[in-house]
Amino acid sequence: MDTRRFGAITVTLPNLDSFGATLTDVPHLGTTHDAIEAFRYADERLRDLDLTATRLVGGRLEGVRADRVRLDEARLHAVEFTNCTFDALRCARGKFSRVLFRDCTLIGAAFEECTFDNVLFEGCRLDYATVAGARATGPLVFTGSSLSEAELTGNEFAGETAVHHCTLHRTAFRSGNYRGTDLRGSGLDALVGGANLTGAVVSSGQEPQLARAVLADLGLSVSGEEV
Repeated sequence: MDTRRFGAITVTLPNLDSFGATLTDVPHLGTTHDAIEAFRYADERLRDLDLTATRLVGGRLEGVRADRVRLDEARLHAVEFTNCTFDALRCARGKFSRVLFRDCTLIGAAFEECTFDNVLFEGCRLDYATVAGARATGPLVFTGSSLSEAELTGNEFAGETAVHHCTLHRTAFRSGNYRGTDLRGSGLDALVGGANLTGAVVSSGQEPQLARAVLADLGLSVSGEEV
């Protein structure tokens, strides 16, 4: 079983070998009542990719570019996305289990009321993304990714969630439960909503960064002069 460890968090990745030695190349993906299994979908340029209420099980999407992607109520298990560019990804009430996004561009993506269980975003661009009302029922990790000006609000990310070595420039952590979320290795001095990160895990070297972020949120300035 392929796993990755981030501090105390272990993510179980898709084990595509369990679906057979060879994935079957498919000419297209779309909504269907049946699960799409053991597939490979690669090097396509699309205007729309509609996977609403679709079940994807044991497959890989590589080098796919789409202007608009819909994943509403989709169910993804053991799926890899590699080098994909989705210019407008929208997903409401989707469920992701053992899903890997590697080196993907997902600028402005919107995840609403989604469930994440053993999901890894690695080397991805999630700038201006929104994650709202989502739950992490198992490990959820962002590593080596950019979440500049992304907004996270109303999420239940307590426990096995990590944001490691990520760019968090003006990333907004709004209301939500982030207790235990591991932020080590990420720059925190330019994030928004630091006061909402009650119970999150940071390193000693990040304390001044987080303090600067909270002071900025409060509109306070620090003077070097004593009175």
